[in-house]
Amino acid sequence: MLFPENESQRLEVLLFSKNPNPMWIYNQNNLQFLDVNEAAVIHYGYSREEFLQMRITDIFPPENVPIFREDLGKKHTNLHFSGQWLHRRKDGQILDVEVVTHTINYANYNARLVNIRDITEHKRIERKLQEQNEFLRRIFESIPLMIALIDTNVKLQWVNQEWESVLGWKFKDFQAGDVLEALYPNAEYRQDVINFMQSAQHNWADFRTQLRDGDLLDTSWTNVKLANGQIITIGQDITERKRTELALKSQAEREQLMRTVAQRIRQSLNLQDILNATVQEVRDLLGVDRVVVYQFDSEMIGTIMAESVEPGWRVSLGVEIYDTCFQTGKGAEYYQVNKRAIANIYEAGLTDCHIRLLEQFEVKANLVVPILLEVSSQNPGSHLWGLLIAHQCSGFREWEKNQLDLLDQVTVQLAIAIQQSSIFEQAQTELAQRQKAQVKLKNALAEKEVLLKEVHHRVKNNLQIVSSLLQLQSQTLKDPEAIKVLRESQNRIESISLIHKNLYTSANIGQIDVADYISNLAASLLISYQIWPDRITLETDIDSVNLNVDQAIACGLVINELISNALKHAFPNQQVGTISIALRNINNSIEMTIQDNGIGLPANLDWTNTDSLGLSLVYDLVTEQLEGNITLERNHGTGFKIKFKQLTLHQ
Repeated sequence: MLFPENESQRLEVLLFSKNPNPMWIYNQNNLQFLDVNEAAVIHYGYSREEFLQMRITDIFPPENVPIFREDLGKKHTNLHFSGQWLHRRKDGQILDVEVVTHTINYANYNARLVNIRDITEHKRIERKLQEQNEFLRRIFESIPLMIALIDTNVKLQWVNQEWESVLGWKFKDFQAGDVLEALYPNAEYRQDVINFMQSAQHNWADFRTQLRDGDLLDTSWTNVKLANGQIITIGQDITERKRTELALKSQAEREQLMRTVAQRIRQSLNLQDILNATVQEVRDLLGVDRVVVYQFDSEMIGTIMAESVEPGWRVSLGVEIYDTCFQTGKGAEYYQVNKRAIANIYEAGLTDCHIRLLEQFEVKANLVVPILLEVSSQNPGSHLWGLLIAHQCSGFREWEKNQLDLLDQVTVQLAIAIQQSSIFEQAQTELAQRQKAQVKLKNALAEKEVLLKEVHHRVKNNLQIVSSLLQLQSQTLKDPEAIKVLRESQNRIESISLIHKNLYTSANIGQIDVADYISNLAASLLISYQIWPDRITLETDIDSVNLNVDQAIACGLVINELISNALKHAFPNQQVGTISIALRNINNSIEMTIQDNGIGLPANLDWTNTDSLGLSLVYDLVTEQLEGNITLERNHGTGFKIKFKQLTLHQ
């Protein structure tokens, strides 16, 4: 600058040259730099000499020079703030600057003093913020969520397009109004919304939000509180979710009802209990005034078999309905249409007789589903058993398809219950008839058992008489051989008599436990032959085996013959010995062994082909009547082993 003439000028020079902001003076006529300070040299990269060779337009980007010249042509005050410009450094870097100019007289030039404030960093930050804001704006506008900015006074500051699109309101609608009052007209409900917003909890809450057209929309909201106290509220339309939840809830309720009905069907075969429980469950689920089960007879006259009714409405349980509409058509429409939902009985095209019938029961709307039973597997087709009906008496009602479907599913379960109950009743009838037949049969068997015991008793007595007669006859004889024959015959009769005695004293008249029988038979033979126990010992090892009468008699005769034969021939000259009897049941096969340790049979005796009546009788009884086999063992006396198959009572 020019050399200062006084203290004031020196101060001005100092303020110019040492100012931290770039400063210069240029000629307004030719735009030539006249002077620059040190800060300008440092900040722009030009030397002072270079500056003085330049024009002011040289530091502008070429595209900005016309604008600058246009600005120069305008009339300005002495102190002029010329705004923000772009300047170019020597190295080409572009600077954002804020310019303040002042008209002065410098060295007789019409000049302008310029003060530059570099705002490049400020502009960079500003642009960065703008970019971030634009980035966030695009995000907020593109995501399918409603977003709004609410200040600390709960005033709307900004909304995205989704918010306006979903709610139908515009941001400008609330420039001077209360947005929450419009969205939530109820003051108490609105305060709940405000409390939720101000809590800024990171969770979602559902609210019913009023749209511009007055409809209510199911919405869900969450909030984010900013450092300055403002709140970003984020919401979404949950109408579809609510619809899905309602559908799932309805489906769950239907499934629960089906499980309840099915469970009752499994737990009870009492049809009336099942019907009563079903109408109650259906009425609770549908929220109707009355649910009934209506059964037809063969003439299509119906009876209300089960009913659940809201208090205050007519009770119809047990009422017989003479419906000429049904009698005329035999309910044909329910075979064809299958089910009906009537929202208004007066607008459903019903016949006058049908409307009059419904009016008797105060019905305004109803659901009607037929209960159809399969006739039989051999005769396919359906039989109209009755109807499941839901009545709305308090007013007309629009029904939903799933409500009609619910009743349709219930009737399927009821059809199963009805058929099961019918089968159960038939089974009960058959069981009662069978029980009566069993009682008759049991009585007949008891009578037969008494008769058979009486027969066995009489046979035993008659055999005892014959045995006594033989005993008396033997006492009159002198011939030992004749006496012997009579005694053997008497023993055979005694063995048979003993069987009949056991039969009429036994609980089971058809079979004999041979263990006691064989022991008693052997003991009686020892007595008959006057054998003392200390001379011949009787040993028995007999399983508890039941034989039918035929096998028992045959076994008794075989044992009688073999023991008698041993007592007569095995122990001559008062010889001491042992007779053993063993009987086993091995897989329904009887093995019986009769063994003595006497002198044994002669070695040259063919016992199967002998004149001995006893041995011949034994062989025939075993092979023919018992259908078994018998073998002789001659070791240490005589032993007979007999095997035959055990037969049942009826074999």
